[in-house]
Amino acid sequence: MFSHLGKFGVNHKKTPILHINNMCCSKIKASLKRLKLYVPLGRNYSSLPGLVGNDIKSLHSIISPPIAKIRNIGIMAHIDAGKTTTTERILYYSGYTRSLGDVDDGDTVTDFMAQERERGITIQSAAVTFDWKGYRVNLIDTPGHVDFTLEVERCLRVLDGAVAVFDASAGVEAQTLTVWRQADKHKIPRICFLNKMDKTGASFKYAVESIREKLKAKPLLLQLPLGEGKAFKGVVDVVSKEKLVWNRKLEDGKDFERKPLLEMSDAELLKETTEARNALIEQVADLDDEFADLVLGEFSENFDLLPAEKLQTAIHRVTLAQTAVPVLCGSALKNKGVQPLLDAITMYLPSPEERNYEFLQWYKGDLCALAFKVLHDKQRGPLVFMRIYSGMIKPQSAIYNFNGNCTERISRLLLPFADQHIEIPSLTAGNIALTVGLKHTATGDTIVSSKSSALAAARRAEREGEKKPRQNNEAERLLLAGVEIPEPVFFCTIEPPSVARQPDLDYALKCLQREDPSLKVKLDPDSGQTVLCGMGELHIEIIHDRIKREYGLETYLGPLQVAYRETILNAVHATDTLDRTLGDKRHLVTVELEVKPIEASSVTPVIKYAAGVGEDLPKVSQEAIENGIHSACLQGPLLGSPVQDVAITLHSLIIHPGTSTTMISACVSRCVQKALKKADKQVLEPLMNLEVTMMRDYLSPVLADLAQRRGTIQEIQTRQENKIVIGFVPLAEIMGYSTALRTLTSGSATFALELSNYQAMNPQDQTTLLSRRSGLTQVL
Repeated sequence: MFSHLGKFGVNHKKTPILHINNMCCSKIKASLKRLKLYVPLGRNYSSLPGLVGNDIKSLHSIISPPIAKIRNIGIMAHIDAGKTTTTERILYYSGYTRSLGDVDDGDTVTDFMAQERERGITIQSAAVTFDWKGYRVNLIDTPGHVDFTLEVERCLRVLDGAVAVFDASAGVEAQTLTVWRQADKHKIPRICFLNKMDKTGASFKYAVESIREKLKAKPLLLQLPLGEGKAFKGVVDVVSKEKLVWNRKLEDGKDFERKPLLEMSDAELLKETTEARNALIEQVADLDDEFADLVLGEFSENFDLLPAEKLQTAIHRVTLAQTAVPVLCGSALKNKGVQPLLDAITMYLPSPEERNYEFLQWYKGDLCALAFKVLHDKQRGPLVFMRIYSGMIKPQSAIYNFNGNCTERISRLLLPFADQHIEIPSLTAGNIALTVGLKHTATGDTIVSSKSSALAAARRAEREGEKKPRQNNEAERLLLAGVEIPEPVFFCTIEPPSVARQPDLDYALKCLQREDPSLKVKLDPDSGQTVLCGMGELHIEIIHDRIKREYGLETYLGPLQVAYRETILNAVHATDTLDRTLGDKRHLVTVELEVKPIEASSVTPVIKYAAGVGEDLPKVSQEAIENGIHSACLQGPLLGSPVQDVAITLHSLIIHPGTSTTMISACVSRCVQKALKKADKQVLEPLMNLEVTMMRDYLSPVLADLAQRRGTIQEIQTRQENKIVIGFVPLAEIMGYSTALRTLTSGSATFALELSNYQAMNPQDQTTLLSRRSGLTQVL
């Protein structure tokens, strides 16, 4: 019926935007053809959201479904647990793709960047919209690589629920812990999917136990596997006491049988399932009072009589309260267990209206949205992904950027489907939208309908804060919702092919920074070179590759260097006077201050004023002082690295009338630098958490190699046939470790890295580093 639609998408035909009105069936079909559909990928796509086969739904339900039927979910896991493959299967079974994509073949929908397809990893979070059994699902596939943790962080804050994917043979891994902690921070309900049940060494029991032990979560076993490893053929639904077996003749996994467990044919399996169901009912009853009353009242004699619907409703409440996590299993690659996972997503994860966002009460139904991702499209310019919390977004409407304090206009509104987009006339609360035309909006910006709406919301929050003083700061934080950006740990210089191409490089870096706030770009004050600061080797490598592919610039990277920090070991006093005459105006400032180390870790200097100094200072002078202190601490005396863990106390400040604030800043900055040079100095180096997984035969060479890299081993765990080494290692010693580890273990080992903290270098290593740096400087 909609065969013309596919042809239309490929031809990119331009027709007017669709408007909603009451139409008969024929009008609906005609209007659907006018939806603008962009399909840049060479893949087979099926129908639009809300259209499955020959089913025609109302246009309103296609574009803005009821909020109770919306699910905003993310897929998160350790690298290589099978997130992208699971997403591909979800899209296939929901009717969005007509063929199965494979990460190894490089033809998946959500991994659409060239680098992702080549490397078989997910770098950016791709948003996909699809329907399943009357529910609208906005799904985000997030990276598992530690260099792209920020991508996970910024997407989690706009989700209502999440699916945590685990490798059934490995259980909880290093990056699983990181993303789980991030989900805890944003209070996101989640369900667990034990993937790769067909893999040799897969163990359902071990994976469940690792969730209980390492994540400190209470697993609710909703399924049991039918076999493990090569014998895996399906799953048992514990709630309904049915077995789901997939047809081996049909490889795509669409065809499976759901059979009730019978005493005659499955006596042993029925007994095991009944025990698992009774244990599940007791577990849920312990966590949910309403369900406990029901069980103890009507069904205390026989749990078998308890309807599956009652148990499912209770599991939904427990999942929302985050007191336990439902656990399902399957094999995405072998196309088993994905449809029940989709059912669980719609059944157990919350709709937007079931999540309690306190800040919504201040908007009173006005528009409130969060820009959580920015992409640059060559044809359409910046594309901004938004989560709408309240109100409605329409094309050609003006919006106010709360963080940027500016008004912008949305030219077009799109529904995201990885990197193909459908143009729509409006979108309501609970949805994820893609907007075109916003030139200044960046990741983490709060979007409202107008400045007056923002001020009204701020006043309501303030009044609420006066009633409950402790919540005032919380209100401010939620109104200006953003994403915490981690500090970069690697840096290197980047140069264009010629001086004439420098503006092109600056533009490319500006666009990439807006897309990826964890990428920092600065100018070296001594050499004038552009310096890239990133989260890891892979991060900087990907940025370099994208500049070449997307902006046509063949840039040159300098050697990769570690982002060290500096601190001081003793308190020092310093005094400085700046006396300048510019024209007929005299600028005179005298500063006396003390710089001392502090025990608490603080990236920025702690600024204090001695008694009688800070009270009479005008605000502009105070800002000038603080600017001077911050600029002085950006470059330490040893390596020119930022100075941290210091407190600066201003003891005296004499300012001649008419002295400019720039001169005050310059004098304070010079005085702080003088004090830092006088103090005993210490270099701090980034220390990484390291987890290496290898076969037991390679344990000795790996430990010997880590000892040479100044590594500290915390513990060695056994995971079935493998050994896991957990410890700390300085970042400077781990550069190029992936190549070394492959060589040591014949390519069989894997490792995960995460920044732990900054620690003081020992005197010998510090001396070696300083002499190497000074030698390098002399050569340059």
